Amino acid sequence: MAQVNISFQDIDQAGKMIKLIGFEGQLDETNVDSEAKKIYQVITEMAEPNILLDFAGLEYMNSKSIGYLTDWYSQVTAKNGKIVIARPRANILDILKVVGITQIIDTLENLDEAKAAFSGAAPSEATPAPAAETPVAAASQQAPVNQAPTTPPTA
Repeated sequence: MAQVNISFQDIDQAGKMIKLIGFEGQLDETNVDSEAKKIYQVITEMAEPNILLDFAGLEYMNSKSIGYLTDWYSQVTAKNGKIVIARPRANILDILKVVGITQIIDTLENLDEAKAAFSGAAPSEATPAPAAETPVAAASQQAPVNQAPTTPPTA
């Protein structure tokens, strides 16, 4: 059974209350449902939820946890809040990129920049998490392969 520890901390960022949620360990089938409830409770309790997910200690997340992440995003934005991901490890960042999470949720490599993202700093002003080249991206950058002629040769 995988273990995950989730910590909660309130942060005042330029007058805006942010809930910093830190992850240590692995989110998998054995624990993701019970741990997700804790985050839903935070979102429910905040009038305008501003959630900073610190993934520095997150070693693994399964597909179900990705589903929860997208649902948290939907619930937070429905209440005019914001959700930001900070400091994901390379393997987690790869997953987030492949499934498109980084296109909807600001994902930053520095905790201070992630906090600043709640103060109105545009994502372009912050340092995004480093780009990880996926096999698909690598393949699309290769030179095209010579293709066979489309018309059959005549005899």
